[in-house]
Amino acid sequence: MRFYQQGVGLVEVLVALIILAIAVLGFTALQIRALAASQEAGRNIQAINIARDLSERIRVNREALLDYKTPETLTNCATTLCTAKQMAGYDFQTVSDKASDLGMQMAVLDCQGSTALERKCIYVSWEGTTPTNGVANTNCTNGVAYLPDAKCIIVEVYNYDKS
Repeated sequence: MRFYQQGVGLVEVLVALIILAIAVLGFTALQIRALAASQEAGRNIQAINIARDLSERIRVNREALLDYKTPETLTNCATTLCTAKQMAGYDFQTVSDKASDLGMQMAVLDCQGSTALERKCIYVSWEGTTPTNGVANTNCTNGVAYLPDAKCIIVEVYNYDKS
């Protein structure tokens, strides 16, 4: 009976090692997914902070809501007294430069589904997504819905208090 059991212990050890290896591979895959989710959450936080920065600047400069875009000529409003329109261009360019430093793009567009002039949307996108609305796979949204796999956020900005 001993003769027939030779090597059985070795087979049991090999089976146990294979099961352990599969478990370790599963744990490794879980860790990789957790890292990817953590990086994506970090990008979302950065994008929200960029959008919040611009929305606070818009809130301070209510007169120039429609002028938050890349200016034709940039005036350094940090050292020069500026009009509301110049300040809007300066603010947009300053925050846009911050976004570019983080590998992101930014745009201030009309909000989808609204015709109110007092309402704009700040689009911040990253990793190949463009801060625009449309049907192409590289856009943030299609109408009022995010596109699948879009890497972007949208923050609405209101300007109802014109006093």
